[in-house]
Amino acid sequence: MTPGTSETPATPGAPAPATGSRRMPEKRQAIARAASTVFGREGYTRASVDAIAAEAGVSKRTIYNHFGDKEKLFLSVALETAGELTEAIAALADRHLHKIVNLEADLTAFALDRARAVLTAGDHSALGRTIRAEAGNIPPEVLGAWLDAGPLASQRDLTAHFGRLADQGLLHIEDATLAATQFTLLTFSGAADASFFGAIPLPDADLEAGVTAGIRAFLRLYG
Repeated sequence: MTPGTSETPATPGAPAPATGSRRMPEKRQAIARAASTVFGREGYTRASVDAIAAEAGVSKRTIYNHFGDKEKLFLSVALETAGELTEAIAALADRHLHKIVNLEADLTAFALDRARAVLTAGDHSALGRTIRAEAGNIPPEVLGAWLDAGPLASQRDLTAHFGRLADQGLLHIEDATLAATQFTLLTFSGAADASFFGAIPLPDADLEAGVTAGIRAFLRLYG
């Protein structure tokens, strides 16, 4: 039982009560959504628990009960959004790279879909901009956890795909990790910089031109 509440433990096999544990995940999700909005809008340093509570329509005490403090709330939100985007990118990689029909076309399709997914990812894009802009003010352990759950996880997945393509003789790669890093630099970094990681729209023609040129450069290295 949570101190200071009137909730009673559920009897095994009995229906969940109308209040309490069944509603808490919904309230926690509402807080997380509000926190994503406020952190993305205000940044980590300026965002206050008061503002997040107002956005979520809950009390500050409720936020502290669920997340402990602002740092833990930010970490939870950052990991959740990073994990969701990482899963989406992994699904794109599986779709385009699992069975290669035309190497250049399949790599191009993946790179375009990945760039569009990342740059239009809403809360994740906003939180990513916040993290990059305020890295010096965010606890190092939070930065490390976000990197591992997001960008580095996606790079590990791409490394595995490239290693498999090399084993199949489709790419000539000695270091799949380096190849994955260079692929991202050649096909995504320019679009990310030009759009400030999704803060301003990037014309699709510009994205396609950049990705096409990047893929051709990548294949000159590894094709």
